[in-house]
Amino acid sequence: MPPRPGAATTLASGIERLIDAIGRVILWVTLAMIVLVATNVLLRYSLSLGSVWAQELEWHLLATLILLGMSYALQRGDNVRVDLFYARYTPGTKRLVNIASALLTLIVALIFIKLSWAYVGQSFSIDEKSADPGGIPWRWLLKGLIPVGFALLALQALAELIRVLTTRPSSD
Repeated sequence: MPPRPGAATTLASGIERLIDAIGRVILWVTLAMIVLVATNVLLRYSLSLGSVWAQELEWHLLATLILLGMSYALQRGDNVRVDLFYARYTPGTKRLVNIASALLTLIVALIFIKLSWAYVGQSFSIDEKSADPGGIPWRWLLKGLIPVGFALLALQALAELIRVLTTRPSSD
C-alpha cells in the first residue's frame, strides 16, 4: 500500500487541479481568440468592415490568455529553460535549480501582485473604460486579471516548490 500523502503534497495536488481546470478554460479562450482574429481579418480585407469593439476584444482575450495561462504553462513545463545546460546537471544540481526557480518565480509573482494592486484599484475607482468610442467598457476588469494571473502563478510556483521539497532526492 503506498504511503498517504502529507498535507503539503495534498495542497500541491489541489493547487495543480485548480491550475489544470483554469488551463482547460484558457484553451477555449485561445480558440475563441483564433476565431475572432480570423473573422476580423476576413471582414476587414474582404468587406472593409471592422469595429473597435472586436479589435479590443482581441487584445482582451490575449491578455486573459497570457495572464491566466502562464501558471498552466509553468505546470506543464512549457516555460523557457536552458535545457542545454540543465540536461547535463546532476540530480542534486537539478534539484537546487528547481528550488531556486520556484522561489524566484514565487517572489516575482508576489511582487507583481503588490505592484498591480493600486493600479487595478485606481482603474476600478474611476470605472475605467476604453478611450475609443465603441470600445469595450470595464477596462478595470481586464486590469483586475493582473493580480489574479500572478496569484495563480504564485500558487503554481508554491506547488512546484512543495513537489521538489517533498520528493526524495536522487543520488548523484
